[in-house]
Amino acid sequence: MTGERPIGEDDLQAYVDERLSPSRLEAVKAYLTDHPATAEQVEREIAHRDALRMRLAFKAQEPIPSRLRIANLVAARRRSPLARPAAYAALAWLAIGGILGTWGGVWWASRQPMQAEAMSVADNAIAAHRIYVGERLHPVEVPADQEAHLVQWLSRRVGKPLTAPNLNAQGYHLIGGRLLPDGGEAAAQFMYEDAGGSRLTLYARSGGNEAQTSFRFEEKGGVSAFSWIDKGLSYVVSAKADRTQLLPIAEAIYKQFEATGDPAKGRL
Repeated sequence: MTGERPIGEDDLQAYVDERLSPSRLEAVKAYLTDHPATAEQVEREIAHRDALRMRLAFKAQEPIPSRLRIANLVAARRRSPLARPAAYAALAWLAIGGILGTWGGVWWASRQPMQAEAMSVADNAIAAHRIYVGERLHPVEVPADQEAHLVQWLSRRVGKPLTAPNLNAQGYHLIGGRLLPDGGEAAAQFMYEDAGGSRLTLYARSGGNEAQTSFRFEEKGGVSAFSWIDKGLSYVVSAKADRTQLLPIAEAIYKQFEATGDPAKGRL
């Protein structure tokens, strides 16, 4: 694997919708070559998109009725406040055109659900995040000033070498971590905090039959999470943030683990 983030569901959806940059397009094509089953599903999505566009093409080719043209609507509205229904009709007409571009491609994530185990780990991580980020007296079991002990202890209990990634560049510093149960397995939670007091957590546990998976995103009750599997460890990074804010942090964590080659080698 390289330092570039793995191909995710967003990349596959963008491929179907023909919205990828040239460099990312080549990466997705290479990924599909190595994953025939995924490639077959992508081809089905493209066929579905093309069929839907064809069925709706007649609407895009029809002229907009003169009564719904913007200039006429503006003039009508100046004459009478009763012109609002026509304006709504114009918006509906324009929305049909939007269907060709947006609904022609399908929401990949809805058609490719998480595996049951990955969903369970993500759900547990989000639940643990909700419980402990609001704790002021005891948010962690072992504080960050004992980081070496914390990492060694959690690694031993989880059964695989762990590390607490350095997120200073992202505005977060480690405040510590704790041991948690997860379906009969041990899980580790590292907690970080920014200057404003906002917190995020990195959850890790051994498991997953796959050597590597792409990022998976979900949001529950205002908590966003990216999860993935790498080298036999399931990871989930969670925060009360939107997707665009959390994705760079998940990528930074992934790249740090890639740069070290083995979490046991420590932080960057």
